[in-house]
Amino acid sequence: MTVRPDIRLADSPMVPVTCERCAAGVEVRKSSWNQTSVQWTASALSRCEERCSASQLAENGRGGLFLACSALNRSIVDAVKAGTVPVLDTAL
Repeated sequence: MTVRPDIRLADSPMVPVTCERCAAGVEVRKSSWNQTSVQWTASALSRCEERCSASQLAENGRGGLFLACSALNRSIVDAVKAGTVPVLDTAL
């Protein structure tokens, strides 16, 4: 059995997006309207206010599950609207 190489990032690389609130810079790729891949850097992890708040809650025994940053999500949506982040599969 031959393993097919994954060329998705070669065909459509991740693009930079900066959070409008904290200026955390991440790399983003939108495969569809419902699927967004975000690559965090160490710098972005330390700058993200919502992520830092979730970490502080975890230290106090209050969970700490972090699913997404609402400010970064708005920045990604704005980038999609501006055309700087393409949506690969636009079917709804």
